[in-house]
Amino acid sequence: MSNPVFHFEIPVSDMDRALAFYQNVLGLELRRQSVDGYEMAFFPRSDLHPGASGALAKGDVYKPSHDGPVIYFDVADIDDVLKRAKALGAHILYEKKDIGEAGFVAEFEDSEGNRIALSQAQD
Repeated sequence: MSNPVFHFEIPVSDMDRALAFYQNVLGLELRRQSVDGYEMAFFPRSDLHPGASGALAKGDVYKPSHDGPVIYFDVADIDDVLKRAKALGAHILYEKKDIGEAGFVAEFEDSEGNRIALSQAQD
């Protein structure tokens, strides 16, 4: 069985601001595109590897919030990512925590007001 999540969309109010934030914080290039009249910016995706990918999404049906699902980004170094996020004005919602064999987690508020989580494997 494959992982059940295929795609996610993170609501944004200001695509330019959100795009700059995520590209700088995560060190990824996102690809902008219009889909069904909505402004999107897609995270990299590889069909050869497990896991999901997604996009930033702007439009009348997309409302940034702390209250919805929480998306976890797998990162090599949570401390580095949190440092870059803070430098861009992010608020840390949940400081880095050791969760044993599963590694580490943390949460921050992105440039749009969404609650975003990070996961780092144990070394």
